[in-house]
Amino acid sequence: MSTGTSTVTSEWSGEAVRVGLVGAGPWARGVHARVLAAGPETRLTGVWARRPEAARETAAPYGAAVAASFEELLDGCEAVAFAVPPAVQAELALRAARAGKALLLEKPLGIDLESARRLADAVAEAGVVSQVVLSNRYHPVVRQFLATARTLDVSGARASMLSGAFLGGPFATPWRLEHGALLDLGPHVLDLLDAAVGPVVGIRGTGDPRRWYELTCEHANGAVSQASLSGSVNVPEGVTRVELYGARPPLVLDGAGLDHEEAWPVLRREFATAVRTGVPRELDARRGLRLQTLLDQALGQR
Repeated sequence: MSTGTSTVTSEWSGEAVRVGLVGAGPWARGVHARVLAAGPETRLTGVWARRPEAARETAAPYGAAVAASFEELLDGCEAVAFAVPPAVQAELALRAARAGKALLLEKPLGIDLESARRLADAVAEAGVVSQVVLSNRYHPVVRQFLATARTLDVSGARASMLSGAFLGGPFATPWRLEHGALLDLGPHVLDLLDAAVGPVVGIRGTGDPRRWYELTCEHANGAVSQASLSGSVNVPEGVTRVELYGARPPLVLDGAGLDHEEAWPVLRREFATAVRTGVPRELDARRGLRLQTLLDQALGQR
């Protein structure tokens, strides 16, 4: 398995950011731990999880320490990465922000808008750097798609994000099964549509987030977009697709052929740079809160 270092070629001359990891599930092991340990921009210093044995399994391949408590993890790092359910993240990341730690956050920020707002407010009050792992946005192909999209006059857009993750396997977790695709996949889709078409100013949702959910978005420039979300359909591979329509030929982003390993070194470099300069980038907690606000509005408009 790739360590996620191949697509960043410039040298990193700064000191590696010491990152502690909260969580030891499949996403923590498969992405966060190995990517943060790959460096040179970051160094995985410790892991804390509710199950100590899982924390040991996650930390061992990289020589990272296993923290006996969340407070011990905070004492040994300058930044904290979270790979836990959103309700847990919203509580612990708030404490980490108040302790002055930079935050690498998962989406959604919290399980609901209130908890997400509390976290974003705590980040702002503490003045710490934050960054959200909206994984698509760190891929070079997606960035080129968005750069081209911003030159177009888009009349309408269609998007879909579909998978069978909720049908079984490591990502059929309790919070995903309870809240469904809107909270899990919705942040990705809304982020892409908002960035590609223009700011979403109105949103309506319909369907069952645990089966199939449809979003209709109105954008500030008058364009309308629609998105289909499901984590409960039997598709051979996950579907991520965004289609932009206007006077020119359609512009299409098809995630089927993308190597997601190309995104991780970009994410790692940008997070470390933000920590070292003290300047957060676009995909920070404020962006996470905006997306959570849209999710909340969609639920309210069903």
